[in-house]
Amino acid sequence: MDLKNATILVIDDDRDVLTAMELLLKKEVAQIVTEKDPGNLPSLLKKKAFDLVLLDMNFNASINTGNEGIYWLKRVREIHPSLSVIMITAYADIDLAIRSLKEGASDFIVKPWNNQLLVDSLKETLRKKSGVEKPSPTVDYEGSGIIGQSEAMRDIFSKIGKVAPTDANILILGENGTGKDLIAKAIHQRSLRAPNPFIKVDVGALTETLFESELFGHKKGAFTDARDDREGRFESANKGTLFLDEIGNISLQQQAKLLTVLQNRQVTRLGSNVSSAIDIRLVCATNQPLSELANESRFRKDLIYRINTVEIMLPPLRARKDDIPLLATHYLKFYRDKYFKSSLELSSKAFDKLKDYHYPGNIRELQYAIERAVIMADGEVLQAGDLIFSPMESSRPDEPDSETKLSAIEKQTIMRVIEKNNGNITKAAKELGITRTALYRRLGKYEL
Repeated sequence: MDLKNATILVIDDDRDVLTAMELLLKKEVAQIVTEKDPGNLPSLLKKKAFDLVLLDMNFNASINTGNEGIYWLKRVREIHPSLSVIMITAYADIDLAIRSLKEGASDFIVKPWNNQLLVDSLKETLRKKSGVEKPSPTVDYEGSGIIGQSEAMRDIFSKIGKVAPTDANILILGENGTGKDLIAKAIHQRSLRAPNPFIKVDVGALTETLFESELFGHKKGAFTDARDDREGRFESANKGTLFLDEIGNISLQQQAKLLTVLQNRQVTRLGSNVSSAIDIRLVCATNQPLSELANESRFRKDLIYRINTVEIMLPPLRARKDDIPLLATHYLKFYRDKYFKSSLELSSKAFDKLKDYHYPGNIRELQYAIERAVIMADGEVLQAGDLIFSPMESSRPDEPDSETKLSAIEKQTIMRVIEKNNGNITKAAKELGITRTALYRRLGKYEL
């Protein structure tokens, strides 16, 4: 159903909210009806046919249910089981919002809302109700750099839209190279904290000695190299979003320190006895499966619960093959512009090779395969033979290859690439198509 033809009922005991809704929606819908008293809901629903209800979660009413919105949601469902209801809350309470979804709500929004997001939610709810097929979304998700229109990515985009306006802590799970940092940034950009800082920290790469200084800051003289006062990343992210990448790789001692700060919402710089209050939205990411994190010998369960109000599981590229042509075209355009080869194109057989490959290195591996091909290209068309995937990732995980043989190839490749880049770990990791942290782990594994 088209939003222009819809009749919408808005229930909220705040007259300012009702006025704002009327001003926003009067040009978007056929008719909007507003009501302050939720007690009038049953009679309104019996007198008039509505296509959608916007219902507040918190009223100054005498009903003692723990939450009036859930009570009235149930009443709406009793009277009209098929009527779509979108909940409104003034608080970034993801648990209550999830409860309302379980009780039959179609969606929820958080006050103060983003006008465009609210209208989009109304359109999407009516689309689902009418069973109309959803049009293909924009390839680049709202300019975030996240490329995809597969069903798996549509689910991710939907979840981002729901959790971003809240202050819920988010845990992003997924293999290396799936784009967890882009998801974290997209959540921040769609949140109410978007005008404030987005601070990223690769905590997995921090040593025990640097962990506290980097995250919590230090005072001058706190340790040998502390020549000046320095604020930590928590303070830098105040009022904004703090993104802790590789959270699954920190030690139990580091976890305990992090948990203390998250519980108290205060940081104390090294060398100081004065605590500072912090106001941050926390987003974490790891390539470790949640089942492995649940092993208390490796990761504290109380910290998992603290950082994992909502989890977003990113699919590997092999599970979203419909997106491979989009990603390949995107990176081809980027690198042919970068290397001044504007006429370069991919042949149909090159596309076939890209679609058939299993991508153990995920999007990052695809990206660097395209970059290498563009750099080495002699003609104007990239053929299948021009696409060379990293020997680091040459074996499928389910193939019974010799582990010893694979390890030897991996070790030799690492040594060759590091030597080629004169010991520069950052450049070597980029050429290998893996993260710097992953390369350090392999260096330790092979005692290089």
